Amino acid sequence: MTLKNTKQQTSISSVSAINDNHVDASAPILSIDSLIDAQVSFVQQWLYQQAQTLALDAWRWLGEQPMNKYIKSADLQRLINDWLLSTPMSEVMRADIRDVLHSIIYHPINDNVPLSDLIDDMQVATLATYVSRHEQQRNVLIHTLIGNETFADLLTQTLYHAINDFMETTLDKAGGVGKLMKMGRSSFEKATNRNLDDKLQAYLHRNIKDLTRRAEANAQAHLSNEEVARLLTTGWGRIKEQPISYIQTYLNADTKPSSIEHIEASLQQSYNQLRISPYLHSLVAASVETWYANHQTDTFATVAASLYIDERAIMQLSTALLPLIHDAIESLWFSTYIKQMLQAFYAQANIQQSLQDGLVLNDASIET
Repeated sequence: MTLKNTKQQTSISSVSAINDNHVDASAPILSIDSLIDAQVSFVQQWLYQQAQTLALDAWRWLGEQPMNKYIKSADLQRLINDWLLSTPMSEVMRADIRDVLHSIIYHPINDNVPLSDLIDDMQVATLATYVSRHEQQRNVLIHTLIGNETFADLLTQTLYHAINDFMETTLDKAGGVGKLMKMGRSSFEKATNRNLDDKLQAYLHRNIKDLTRRAEANAQAHLSNEEVARLLTTGWGRIKEQPISYIQTYLNADTKPSSIEHIEASLQQSYNQLRISPYLHSLVAASVETWYANHQTDTFATVAASLYIDERAIMQLSTALLPLIHDAIESLWFSTYIKQMLQAFYAQANIQQSLQDGLVLNDASIET
C-alpha cells in the first residue's frame, strides 16, 4: 500500500523538514488533522508489511505462556456447558450433516472400494479373539436370546397359530370328514370341560420350554471360544470383498423420511436428551478436571503440539489468511478506529499544551 493522498504527503514532508532543522517558511503548517491522517496511513502501511511477522511473533509469545496463567478449569467447564451443551444443534448444521452423510454414503467411489479397505483382517481377528474370551458374557447373551420366558412364549404362539391355521384350512377342505372332526372337537371340549385351544397352547408351552433349555445348553456347549472366533472371522471373510456401497442395500433414500434422515433424527433425539442430563454433565466435569490436572502447567505451545499445531502450521495458516488480513488493515472500519484513537490521544490537555509550546518554538525558529 502506498500513500496517495497529497495532503498526507505534504504533512509528512513538513514533519521531515522540521526534524532536519531545515525549516522553510513557505512549507505548509502541519495541522493536527493532517498529522492524524498521515499517522493513520503510516500505521496501515506498516501493519500491511509486517502482518505475517507479527502473527508469527504473537504465536511465539503465546506459545511460551503457561496455560494456567490465563485459563482455569472452571473456564473450560463454562465453555463446554454454556456453549456446547446448553443449546441444541441448529437446523442449518443438522441439514449440513444430512447432506454430507448422503454425499459420503452414496458417492460413486463406494462402488469400487471393498469393505476390507476400511477394516483389515487383523482388526477382525483381534475383535473375534477379544469377544470369544468373554465366556460368561457370551452365556448370558445366549440365555437372553434362547433360554428366557419371552422367547418360549413367542415360539409357543407362533407354533400354535401355525397349527391352528393348518387345521382350520385342512378341515374346511375335508368336507364331511372335516365336519365330523369339528364335532369330535366340540364333544371333547364338553366332556373334559376344557377348551382344546388352551390345552394345545399349554402342551406346546410346556414342551417348548424344555426345548429352549436344551437349545440353550447345546448352544453354550458347542459355541466354544474358538467357535465364536471362527464364526466372526468366517462371516467377515464372506463380506469383506463386497464394495462399500453394499451398505446402501440397508438404506432407503426414496421414502420420507429417508434412512439418513431417520438416523440423524434419532441421533439428535438421543443427543438432546443426553446433553441436558446430569449424567453427561458429571462425566464432562470429571473429564475436564482430569485433562486440566495433567496439562495445567503446560505452555500453549505444548498443548497445541499435541494437536500437531506448531510454528510451521501457524506459518502456513498465516500465509493462507494474509489476503484477509491485508484487506482488514486497508478497510475503512480499521482506519476509522485508528483515527478515533489518535484523535483521543491529541485531545488530551497535556498533549495539546505540548503541541502549543512546540508551535511557539517553531515560530521562533522560523523568524530567526
